[in-house]
Amino acid sequence: MPRRRWLLADQLGPHFLDDPDQQVLLVEIRELFRDRPMHRQKAHLILSALRHRAAELGDRALLLRTDTFREALAQVGDPLEVCHPHSRAALRFARSVPGLTVLPPRGFITSQADFARWADRPRRGPLRMTDFYRHARRHHEVLTAATGAGRRPRAETRSVPVTPPPPPPIVEDDIDAEVRRDLDRWAADGVRFVGRDGPRLYPATHDEAQARLTHFLTHRLPGYGRYADVMSIDDPLLAHSMLSSSFNLGLLHPEPAVRAAEQAWRAGTAPRTAVEPFIRGLLGWREFLWQLYWYFEPRYRGANWLAATEPMPQWFAELDADAVEAHCLADVLAAVRDRAWTHQTPRLLVLANYALQRGWRPTDVADWFQRCFVDGTHWVMNATVIGMSQYADLARVDTRPYAVDGTDIDEISDYCTGCRYTPERALGDLACPYTGGFESFLHRNRARLLTDARLAAELERRDEPEHREAVLAQEEKRGSTPP
Repeated sequence: MPRRRWLLADQLGPHFLDDPDQQVLLVEIRELFRDRPMHRQKAHLILSALRHRAAELGDRALLLRTDTFREALAQVGDPLEVCHPHSRAALRFARSVPGLTVLPPRGFITSQADFARWADRPRRGPLRMTDFYRHARRHHEVLTAATGAGRRPRAETRSVPVTPPPPPPIVEDDIDAEVRRDLDRWAADGVRFVGRDGPRLYPATHDEAQARLTHFLTHRLPGYGRYADVMSIDDPLLAHSMLSSSFNLGLLHPEPAVRAAEQAWRAGTAPRTAVEPFIRGLLGWREFLWQLYWYFEPRYRGANWLAATEPMPQWFAELDADAVEAHCLADVLAAVRDRAWTHQTPRLLVLANYALQRGWRPTDVADWFQRCFVDGTHWVMNATVIGMSQYADLARVDTRPYAVDGTDIDEISDYCTGCRYTPERALGDLACPYTGGFESFLHRNRARLLTDARLAAELERRDEPEHREAVLAQEEKRGSTPP
């Protein structure tokens, strides 16, 4: 008897099915939204994507709305199978269900077996994304002569547009209206959300996501290398695709996106300086973080190398951007409140950097990112936040903390223009909270950071005793109050 495929909420693209006639199970669990406050727009996107997938599949889909997954599965008489879930908790549950067949993972380019062979090689040393990316490029023949049959790419003739056209709009439909009514009712019943509601900004179907990807490859990819790390108060998108949620919901598979970007380089429509960092994000970072999650868990989240123990303050947890005077933090926190998304640079240099400097608990920070970002998933935030930004993982992801001062933020953004704080100053009423916070972070963690040459040099430049004590006193007084 054919098995019905249970599609989880992050397995909604066509590559999670094998048979065009296969019967499908989709499940909505309201209690998942009751556990911890989720961003309202993220909750909307998840439910909208589930219901749109059910509508696409028509009579092939059974959509159940129950209190628990086990209750839903008990209502299905068919034999069931599910692709490998994307969290350990979900995998444990799936393996506990009698008769449920768990298939290998999908939605990634490198298999767990291939990663393990690379990671377990003799004398490998620490696992580093750069090393893995080189391995993955060779293994999958990406950006190599073999992938172009020995042909050199045509001359790069496409100029980078000053203002690319906006991406294809998301047009809400009756399903979105139904989701909004349900969320309003849930909120009235006591389910808590954070952030503001608004028109759906992100794809909920494969077709919407593919249209956005095609637009990005045509209009924004050529400028990706130049603008990927830039932050602007006037343009939150710049060269970015805003497709991270589409990949993490399973609406898109990363390999066709990688190949399409590579083809843009070979066709001469995008420079390698733009294509390479985009491909590195998918084939390098995204794959590396997924593999690390399974390679190191479950002890990974228990690490806290910098012994950060301060609780996250309420103003940050509740996305109260209006309480903040510092331009960069106010703007980025407002972006999370209003759109449930910012690109990677403000996440790391503004949000996570501030949390690191203030010594907030890494697991709290990771949980906040997972709940408040539309693309937040356990496997991404576990490694990115706990490891990369908060440096709480014994340097498994990165070689040093992702900590910078206000001058670094000023160098790649327009945030400091007109801000009441001065990025070069660490002391006084005009002192930038990031500059004073960076110095305080260095001094508090001095013994742990001296092994890094760059940070040791930063410490030496700031090690005059009277100045050091003044900064420490100032930042202790500031604490976690909104800057």
